[in-house]
Amino acid sequence: MARSLEEGLAGRRVLITGAARSIGAALAKRLHAHGAKVGLLGLERELLEQVATACGNAPWRYCDVRDHTQVDAAVAGIVDELGGLDVVIANAGVGAQLPMLGGDPAVMQRIVDVNLMGTYYTLRAAGEHIGHRDGYALIITSGAVGAQLPLLGAYSATAAAAEALGNTLRVEMRHLGTRVGVGYLGEIDTDMISIGFDTAAADKIKWSGMFTAMSPLEVAITAFEKGIARRRKRIYAPGWVGGLLHCRMAAQRIVELRPQPHMAQALAIARTEHTRYTTAQPELPLRLSDSAR
Repeated sequence: MARSLEEGLAGRRVLITGAARSIGAALAKRLHAHGAKVGLLGLERELLEQVATACGNAPWRYCDVRDHTQVDAAVAGIVDELGGLDVVIANAGVGAQLPMLGGDPAVMQRIVDVNLMGTYYTLRAAGEHIGHRDGYALIITSGAVGAQLPLLGAYSATAAAAEALGNTLRVEMRHLGTRVGVGYLGEIDTDMISIGFDTAAADKIKWSGMFTAMSPLEVAITAFEKGIARRRKRIYAPGWVGGLLHCRMAAQRIVELRPQPHMAQALAIARTEHTRYTTAQPELPLRLSDSAR
């Protein structure tokens, strides 16, 4: 019999990255409302403190997931304050448009550092603490795994890579009783979409909403709270994303065959247009290994 939300969440010790706003913040508040004990990691201190207050003065840490030493220290601190860990949610992510040819390689590197390496560092640090029969890891990624759109190559590549990390970890932790899930997001009304598609290049080709309309944030939060309570292997938000992923090849073919009358103009704009990351990214201090390059 499936667990109720309260049975699956009450008393659970949950660590969430990217918890300062949007999905991370809303999910933390929802899980707290169902009796979970949450710990928060993120970049925006004031917002994190506000979320922590709303979650019963939950423990929180500033943490840039690109830096594995920060992740190790932050996870250890949260685990100590929570008295252990049952669930880790690797939610931190960033997006920015990037044409494959002529784009800035620094944008690709930044997105890989956050979405791929940040997810790996999070799972690596939290994994030993969730290695028990009630343990659960959730990697939040995107429906971009199933259909790759123009100007989103960096984001799509890291979405697929994060999925691969989740699938691998599921196999490696099965013998411990730990379950691992991957959450796939469609177009949800978050900064990732509103900022990511708010560019002159994106406006030229108008690929947003190709498969469906924008969904409210509530759709994602409801799907994730149910999936976490039941430690599901796959979580789709909204549900149509599951159908897209089951038909990946056909979906990509639809993308490829779509008429592209303004593609050349869009790419020309994208190569020179200054675009924002969907979450402001601080500069990391120079490391010894970097100074030798």
